Amino acid sequence: MEALSALLLVLGAAFMLLGAVGLARYPDVYMRMQATSKASTLGVALMMLGVACQSGSWPVAGKALLIVAFFFLTSPVAAYVIARAAYFKGTPLWEGTTLDELKPRREALREDGDA
Repeated sequence: MEALSALLLVLGAAFMLLGAVGLARYPDVYMRMQATSKASTLGVALMMLGVACQSGSWPVAGKALLIVAFFFLTSPVAAYVIARAAYFKGTPLWEGTTLDELKPRREALREDGDA
């Protein structure tokens, strides 16, 4: 159980590091949000599972699993809401972006706001 716990903790830390690298390397806010939300969610989940394995206690394992469930429910939703707010505020997309499916909706909202 000790080796499994260590492996889960190291993998969790590695995913969090990859999220930080994505935050530093990606060109726009939308890609950065995607990298950090997905990598940190998986990193926290792996680390909490490692803590649950390491503790050997049911109450601690239960709390760790509740933390994982909380992160799985809140992190993607928060990233979505922040990215959507940034988009409708007018934060520019990366110049290499080829598809913008929300552009007609954003323009319609701007026209309604001007009227």
